Amino acid sequence: MLDTLENKNNLIALVGASNDPKKYGNKILLDLVSKGYNVAPVNSKEKTIAGIKSYKNVLDLKESPSIINFVVPPSIGFRITKELVENNFDNFWYQPGAESEEISYFLNENKKNFIDDKCIMVVTKLN
Repeated sequence: MLDTLENKNNLIALVGASNDPKKYGNKILLDLVSKGYNVAPVNSKEKTIAGIKSYKNVLDLKESPSIINFVVPPSIGFRITKELVENNFDNFWYQPGAESEEISYFLNENKKNFIDDKCIMVVTKLN
């Protein structure tokens, strides 16, 4: 799944994107965009984030994301993850603090690809 980051045209959905500069949902979005990645912010309460159109749900995206990156509490992430698995999404990435044993178990049981021990900002810095 990390190889999908090599093509910066691949879409990354960022669940928990935020306009609040103190939140990692904002820092991650700005970091990925500054590195040239194609990022779709996902936040049910915002119309735009950092001047980019925001989506209420990953299911609202016109293009299927290569990676769905989560920067929300595990309880919210688990609910969203279950819905996305039911809709045949395969590649999930949980930022530190967004992961949980419950999510990992669920994704393993459903044979989905996921990363839950790396920060996407650090990994993309290495590319």
